[in-house]
Amino acid sequence: MRIKIEPRLTSTWKLSVAIPFFSLAAALFSGGVFLFFMGVSPLQAYRAIITSALGDTYGLSETVVKAIPLIMAGIAVMLSFTMLIWNIGAEGQIFMGAIAATAMVRFFYSDSRIVMLLLMFLAAAAAGGTWAAIAGYFRAKWNVNEIITTLMLNYVAMNFLNYFVFGPWRDPSSLGFPMTPPFPDSARLPVFWGTRIHGGIFLALLLPLLFWIVLKFTRWGYEIRVMGENPKAAGFAGMNYLKNVVLVMFISGAIAGIAGMCELAGLQGRLQHGFSGGYGFTAIIVAWLARLHPIAIIFVSFLMGVLLVGGETLQIVMRLPLSSVMVLQGLILFFVLGGEFFRKYTLRFIPARETPRKEGA
Repeated sequence: MRIKIEPRLTSTWKLSVAIPFFSLAAALFSGGVFLFFMGVSPLQAYRAIITSALGDTYGLSETVVKAIPLIMAGIAVMLSFTMLIWNIGAEGQIFMGAIAATAMVRFFYSDSRIVMLLLMFLAAAAAGGTWAAIAGYFRAKWNVNEIITTLMLNYVAMNFLNYFVFGPWRDPSSLGFPMTPPFPDSARLPVFWGTRIHGGIFLALLLPLLFWIVLKFTRWGYEIRVMGENPKAAGFAGMNYLKNVVLVMFISGAIAGIAGMCELAGLQGRLQHGFSGGYGFTAIIVAWLARLHPIAIIFVSFLMGVLLVGGETLQIVMRLPLSSVMVLQGLILFFVLGGEFFRKYTLRFIPARETPRKEGA
């Protein structure tokens, strides 16, 4: 018996729904096995995750707070992934957006909340977009692998941030902790309902709708899809590959940069070391689990928010390390990518033919 891998010529909606469902189920089962070997009951652990994240108003609001940057970062990487440009640098673009927003607060402060937030928004978008466009230009112009460049730029951005919060921007009254002074009120997004849910939620809900319309109903969205599926055909049709790659990467990075600005202005209230919590990397899982659908990113981000909030409970109540939550996220990504394989290919089992016997043997 031998196995032959063949492209799947057709894909039904049932298959499209079933594969992500079974991928997630397999990830949760594998995570349960991992938790069991960590000395924790998987059922109790998953129950604690759901109860802490959805069991009361505080947990639900914290889940939404976690979902806000994940939605924006998920939309950022989704846009480039749709064009088959692998932007792995959303984390660094979040950092650069946050640094630029903080610079506006320090050097161009205004008492007007509208003016201050607008300056922070534009600076964050410009910084994050430029950071991503560098890798996009290298890819389109010289075919430099954007996975490597965006990944390496993450560490450059991280060290830029560390330079400022450990160095010239560090708050003298922070007792040596790497953070800037608190932002003034004019540089803070409003919060709602007595929770930590902030004004960034409106962007988090608007961006998926906006890019669903752009990708589905506009000419530029059509060009992005065509260039992602067949760059050569797009070139023959007169589509400018260089311009579109740089533009898509700029917009992708700009959205990630805005996510960094919203995280500071809405939640953290200052620039500090490690403020992102890996949202840029988690966004890759979000985008793939949503199968690059903008609206689905909202629901998947909420699911990941449940996992993040519940993970904090596992640390406190069950004494599990933070890395255990990262393992669960990694398992989800692994099985989702594996599921994509079975969506595109099918396995055919072929009986091995008997070897003809030689005469006289």
